[in-house]
Amino acid sequence: MDEVVDVDGLLDALIEREGGYVDNPADKGGPTCFGITQAVARAQGYAGPMRQLPRSEAEGIYRRLYWLRPGLDQVASRSGRLAAELFDTGVNMGPAVAVTFLQRALTALNRNGSDYPDLTPDGRVGRATLTALDTFLKIRGASSGETVLLRALEALQGERYLRLAERRPANEAFLYGWLANRIGER
Repeated sequence: MDEVVDVDGLLDALIEREGGYVDNPADKGGPTCFGITQAVARAQGYAGPMRQLPRSEAEGIYRRLYWLRPGLDQVASRSGRLAAELFDTGVNMGPAVAVTFLQRALTALNRNGSDYPDLTPDGRVGRATLTALDTFLKIRGASSGETVLLRALEALQGERYLRLAERRPANEAFLYGWLANRIGER
């Protein structure tokens, strides 16, 4: 598939969902701006007040750490919808978690290894993951296979949100928003 993904559009939609500066005491991540945690901003060289994080800086961080570094540009060349879902999940849960969801779903859908070998869920988009994705989409059909993979990714994501709320009651404050804004069509 030669899909063109509007990464700038994904960034705009993400930043719109994330909003501006937030310092919710129930959030273990501490202060955020445009969804970027203070720890991530500092690790990327931003030293100013989080309330003043420039939008362009947040966009750059998202592009580098959550799109390019995990290899979602390579997924996007095969399926823009899958790459967009993995990007959003990665921003909220970490890119390695999102890619692990993809690897787990591909392994569960490989008909006991008859379509392609099981993947090691290592959270990295590499040759094996891309080959499995290519094979899956070829065998199952680009459109229907993509839809099934999206459903599997969202099921894994939803289960993780519920588990986070069950394990840490303070996360219940976020559960409704996670399910409303992170699962399904946006």
